[in-house]
Amino acid sequence: MSGSEETSGSSSGSGSSVYRRGSVYRRSRALVASTLAFSAAAVGVWTGFGDTSTAHAATGVPTPDHVVVVVMENHAYSQVIGSSSAPYINSLATGGAALTQSYGITHPSQPNYFALFSGSTQGITSDSCYTAGFSSAANLASEVTAAGGSWASYNETLPSQGSTTCSSGNYARKHNPWFGFSNVATSTAKTFAQFPTDYTTLPDISFVTPNLCSDMHDCSVATGDTWIKNNLGAYATWAKTHNSLLVVTFDEDNLLSGNRIPTVFYGQPVKAGSTSSTTYNHYNLLRTLEDSQGLSTHAGNAASAADITGIWAS
Repeated sequence: MSGSEETSGSSSGSGSSVYRRGSVYRRSRALVASTLAFSAAAVGVWTGFGDTSTAHAATGVPTPDHVVVVVMENHAYSQVIGSSSAPYINSLATGGAALTQSYGITHPSQPNYFALFSGSTQGITSDSCYTAGFSSAANLASEVTAAGGSWASYNETLPSQGSTTCSSGNYARKHNPWFGFSNVATSTAKTFAQFPTDYTTLPDISFVTPNLCSDMHDCSVATGDTWIKNNLGAYATWAKTHNSLLVVTFDEDNLLSGNRIPTVFYGQPVKAGSTSSTTYNHYNLLRTLEDSQGLSTHAGNAASAADITGIWAS
């Protein structure tokens, strides 16, 4: 994605009205969830309207208008956070929030993706190519769409929208768990070229999967850091003033750090400069993503996982 394409995501006239309509829908869903659980006195109030508001559901997790999650590969916390090779990710941590005790679930890569997406490894224990649509278990995408929300994934070097191929050049399906579920339409798996430049048109929640070089699997930390800056930096800037959220996390560590990984949050709902030393893993992140959408259901181990707290703006 070129720099000129990225900068077109800022709101103007009609784009702003589209944004506000999306905000009203999202706030309404969060308000219903809050009202069911708490009295009116206990429900958090809106802090404003349009681009300056942040809604909080009953759980205390904010309700962003858009959430983008990007998953990087195979690096430990100490290899990224504080590293001169990752100036952009560190700027997100400084301007947003960092989890200092965030962990993957297992090794190798593929079961971690399933855990983050569905609250379970779904019996996956290797990086071997799985049978597309083998599971009908609940997952983030099926829950969001069942609740009337919108979902998509944006996959770098995916040959074509909805392609279930196992690999193609630097593309690897092992990093795309949504293809494993019969209750997730393959058409929601888009190429990264389809990532919108008008960010008001993003789904409620989406995942971005860089290819094997861009995600630091086959290439350097610096390469991956630059990829995030060049391809998601404009969205991150926009999210800061449009009640939206960028999450940068990793599937697993380098096998040398107890599976401790970097996880960074950035956007208007985040308390800038905050950190959390609470121990969290992929199930906690999934639970937090579910609650950010006002969902009443939670997939797999997310049902018993705690939300990520202590990093949100009031």
